Amino acid sequence: MHRFSNIDEMDMQIERDAFEQLKAWKQSPHRKPLLLQGARQIGKTWLMREFGKREFDYVAELNFDEMPELRELFSRTKDTKRLISELALYVPVPIVPERTLLIFDEIQESEAALNSLKYFCENAPEYPIIAAGSLLGVAVRKKSMTVPVGKVQTMSLYPLTFREFLRAADPSTYDYIEQNLSLSHLPEIILSKLTDSYRRYMVCGGMPEAVIALLENRGMQEVDRVLGDILYLYQADFSKYATPIEVNRITALWQSLPSQLSKENRKFVYNVVRSGARAREYEDGLFWLEEAGLIYRLYNVSKPGIPLSAYRELSAFKVYALDCGLLRRLARLAPEVVLSGNEQYKEFRGAMAENMVLQALVPQLNGVPYYWTSGNQAEIEFLVEHIDKVIPIEVKSATRISGGSLSSYTSRYNPSLRVRFSMNNLQYNGGLLSIPLPLADWIITLLTTIAQ
Repeated sequence: MHRFSNIDEMDMQIERDAFEQLKAWKQSPHRKPLLLQGARQIGKTWLMREFGKREFDYVAELNFDEMPELRELFSRTKDTKRLISELALYVPVPIVPERTLLIFDEIQESEAALNSLKYFCENAPEYPIIAAGSLLGVAVRKKSMTVPVGKVQTMSLYPLTFREFLRAADPSTYDYIEQNLSLSHLPEIILSKLTDSYRRYMVCGGMPEAVIALLENRGMQEVDRVLGDILYLYQADFSKYATPIEVNRITALWQSLPSQLSKENRKFVYNVVRSGARAREYEDGLFWLEEAGLIYRLYNVSKPGIPLSAYRELSAFKVYALDCGLLRRLARLAPEVVLSGNEQYKEFRGAMAENMVLQALVPQLNGVPYYWTSGNQAEIEFLVEHIDKVIPIEVKSATRISGGSLSSYTSRYNPSLRVRFSMNNLQYNGGLLSIPLPLADWIITLLTTIAQ
């Protein structure tokens, strides 16, 4: 039996960096309705409600799934004054310009409501609106819905980052990093504390309910139950906006993730999904998972030119999970293995480390990076554009940093700056920035320090 908790009802709260983005949106003189995107169970509804409580006098929440009569209302009129007057009948608070936050939740259930954001932008910008929906990207494509481009601002919400986790789990270590981070070695005690928190984060990942279960010391069995329930919910979602054949393919793709990432060469291979599988059969399934926010697809590039997007190879890509905790649970990897650093866990530990670094990069880059290979001889896990440079990023899951991939890339392209993640201490020497894995969320800060 699967039980689903509501993170909105939990006593413990975890501060999200997204609050600062929402404050900037609220204060913008050119504010438009905000479309909040992100996978299920990452806390979109909680964030909207909590932001409303903190920053507005009133919060008027309208859920198009729970209140189907709203769909008829929006289909009858596009007049914003009439909409506001009628919406006031559905909520227990007054709808006052600038003082009431309007939340349109599960907006994918009403294309008319989605389109109404255009008219609120043009005719009633004094009413701040945040809209969100489950599987919004999937619904838009499958239902051929129209998003009012140029009339809405979009914002992506991701699982909790390690930075956010550390702030809640070990505030003193977090404060030390925030106040003292430079390009020099960290004190060993700080590195040790970071390592302990990093391993705990690898177990629970960034799904808010799993994080809370861990931080409230409810035991690893409870953390696994929470993550298992989320995975069950995701697989139940596969049937939405998909045919039975597509559901089977989406399920097979999703369940193949651990196998795809446990290979030494992590390039996505359709034969790992099913023997004899072809790209044209499974491409829609990959799109579904991408649009649902459950996977990241990284393309190989033929060379590190700017912009990297101009050199991507569409037939060569890697696929990672949105969250390292969900990936661990999907692989049925016991928490104790991660916490102890068991030697038999060596290969998959590399995949988990890459997934964690990617989770850190995506919010900072506001998009996915690329990767580079040289035949079967060398691979650079991630390539990112920063200011006017393409920066190669190598990921090592432990303290051993052997391997010639970064050297091969350096000899061929002579980059002025390279990055290597490992469990070694922080160091910058000769254009090589060595970063402890737990500091992946601070990479832009460190790169900016070098640029100065």
